[in-house]
Amino acid sequence: MEISSGPPVGPNAGAERAERIAVLRETAKAFEASFLAEMLKHTGLGKSRESFGGGAGEDAFSSLLVSEQAKLMAESGGVGLAEHIFNSLAAREGLT
Repeated sequence: MEISSGPPVGPNAGAERAERIAVLRETAKAFEASFLAEMLKHTGLGKSRESFGGGAGEDAFSSLLVSEQAKLMAESGGVGLAEHIFNSLAAREGLT
């Protein structure tokens, strides 16, 4: 038998609910950023150029650049994946 944790109840229920919603929203944005980073890597973003490339340093830090660009994309709305993920997670926890 599985016991599910429903929505928070009690005097601090509003604060707990708001905190849980914030955590779910950040989790959804982080997942979208990770997804976008993988998509950007497959498009070739961050690969060093053949001529006048940055050498080993560029190769070492290109993944960081791609990750940060993906985070910025997700923070500014991304492709809408985070909102769908958040809605699913919130519905699953009874927060909608």
